[in-house]
Amino acid sequence: MEKIQVEICMGTTCFIMGGESLQELASILQRKYPDKVDTKGIVCHGLCNTDCQYSKAPYVKVDGEAISEATVEKVLAVIERKLGQNEH
Repeated sequence: MEKIQVEICMGTTCFIMGGESLQELASILQRKYPDKVDTKGIVCHGLCNTDCQYSKAPYVKVDGEAISEATVEKVLAVIERKLGQNEH
C-alpha cells in the first residue's frame, strides 16, 4: 500500500491563523500510523492568496486534498477515511 502524503503549511498566514497547533500533527501521525503516512512541512500551499473555493487558513493537504481551517482532529478524520478506503 502506498503511504498517504500529508503536507502541513508552515507559512506565516497559516501559522497566525492557528497552524501552530498543527505542529504536533507530525509526531501524532508518526506514532499512530508510522508505516501508512508520510508527513512534511510546506513553506506555503498558496491557497490563501487566491480567490478560489478554499475558505480559510490554516491549510493541510492529504494526498492532494486541501483541508481548510485545518485542525488536528479534522486532518486525522480525513486520514482515517482514506485509510478505510484503501482497505477495500
